[in-house]
This record gives sequence, structure tokens and C-alpha cells, in this order.
Amino acid sequence: MLPEAWIEALGEEFDASRLSAVLNAVEDERARGAVYPPANRVFRAFELTTYDQVNVVILGQDPYPGEGQADGLSFSAPNGPKPLSLRNIERALREDLALNLPDGGDLAAWAQQGVLLLNTALTVKAGAANSHAALWQDFTNTVIRALNDRPRGVVFLAWGQAAVRQLRLVTHAHHKIIPAAHPAARVKAEKRMYFAQPFSQANAAGNAPGMDWPSPIVWGRLPRHQ
Repeated sequence: MLPEAWIEALGEEFDASRLSAVLNAVEDERARGAVYPPANRVFRAFELTTYDQVNVVILGQDPYPGEGQADGLSFSAPNGPKPLSLRNIERALREDLALNLPDGGDLAAWAQQGVLLLNTALTVKAGAANSHAALWQDFTNTVIRALNDRPRGVVFLAWGQAAVRQLRLVTHAHHKIIPAAHPAARVKAEKRMYFAQPFSQANAAGNAPGMDWPSPIVWGRLPRHQ
């Protein structure tokens, strides 16, 4: 279930009955077939990153729809081969900071530093990307509006046009939105996220007045040959 601290942070906009209806609909889907991530990981992003701890938001579309990939954190995939999105994120990290991903494809180390790895939809039917988008839209909009209302600044990494559109809900000037191409997008080379330097941009933004980050995000680890 959504942690109590997040329920309090979402305030009057949070409607427990509507969230229960979403979860009931997801359970109905599970009764008919596979849904990812497992039920005990649906709110993992909120369990690892509290409202007050959020320094960065990375907004994804929905969980990976393949078996064993989704773990409740956007773009994270600790099991098996890395999906295309995660491979391209790692390439961008190497191009930007000469680092590899922490722990292979497990991005929990980011979440523990205040990076909210949020998907627009928290669940997905097996093999059917974006199948639960309509179920979760109101909830994730509520999360973004609550973060927008926070007095301490947040850096939003908007990867792809869908994320850019949703982050129109971020209206206060003390926050920072850093757009880039989606890591799985087929775009011209010069528009790819490799050249946007999202990780160094985020840490630079974290030094701005009003952000009050305790320290820069440690995005990865040095390659073994270094």
C-alpha cells in the first residue's frame, strides 16, 4: 500500500476510495493474466523515496511489460538482459559522467538518494505497453502536483514528449525541468539523450538556491578498467 507519509503529503487531493478502485481493477486484471510488477512492488518508488527526500523525479511511461523485468522503479531492471531504454540510459551516463549504472540494472541506489523513479502508470499487462495508463493518470498527476507545491525545489528529468506534457503540471519557478529524448526513442543522433547530459545537468541544478540538496547524486560507478 502507499506509505502513510505519502498519503499525508498528497493532502486533500488524495482520494483513498479512487485509489482503492484502481487497485481493485489491477487485481481483476491479475486474475485474468500476468500484470507487472508484482503486487508487493507497485508502490516501491514511494517506499524507497519519501516526499521530503525527493531531489529528482525521473518520469517514465509504465513498467516494462516483459516477465521479471519491472521492479516498481521507472527504468530499473535488475533481472536479466537490460531493456533498450536502460542500455541507452547507461550509454548516456557514460557519455555524461564516464560512469556505469550502479548494481547493473538495479536503480534502487538512485531512489535511496532522493531520486523518485516514477512511472505515469504503476502497473502494466504482460506484453501490452501503456495498457494501464488510464487507470493511474489521476493518481500520478496528484503526485506531481504535490511535488510542485513543495517549497524546496525539485529537478524533473523529462525524458520524451509524454513526460514533457505531463510535467506541465510543474508551474513553480523554484523547480527545474530538464528535457531530453526518451531513452528508447528512434530520433536523429543529435537529438538523443546521450548529448543532453541529464545527470550532470541535474547535479548542477541541485546547487541552485532553494534546492538544498545534502549532496550531489552519485549516479553510478566507475567502469572496471578505471
